[in-house]
Amino acid sequence: MSELLEKAKNYVAEKVGHVKKPEAEVTDVDFKTVSFGSVEYLAKISVTNPYGVDLPICDITYNLKSVGREIVSGTVPDPGSIEGKDITVLEVLLKVPHNILLTLAKDIGADWDIDYELDIGLTIDLPVFGNFTIPLNKKGAIKLPSLF
Repeated sequence: MSELLEKAKNYVAEKVGHVKKPEAEVTDVDFKTVSFGSVEYLAKISVTNPYGVDLPICDITYNLKSVGREIVSGTVPDPGSIEGKDITVLEVLLKVPHNILLTLAKDIGADWDIDYELDIGLTIDLPVFGNFTIPLNKKGAIKLPSLF
């Protein structure tokens, strides 16, 4: 009996391993605006849905780091859904307090940009399988706004 269960488990694992899953990538991280208390950056995520139905997004978690230190992190709860058989672009707003930017003065002073690493977890509710998190990572440099 246990041999039959093992064969069934292996069969299901093999079939599930070949099921198409949504794919995503961080396409852009750029300066958006400056406010009294913070600087806002906008991260754009392109998500491809291989299914014919919309998939609900549970949440988006993010962690922005520079020089090995966390600048800002958070969660975007219930950001909507991914359209079926289409590419959906999601926007994640990153609000960085001015006092955090001051701690990065050495990195900023050299070339007037912030070298960053952005980690994003995009959690999608897949029918039958449940919640599925797509881990994303992007490294780059964000230019700071100039007064001149």
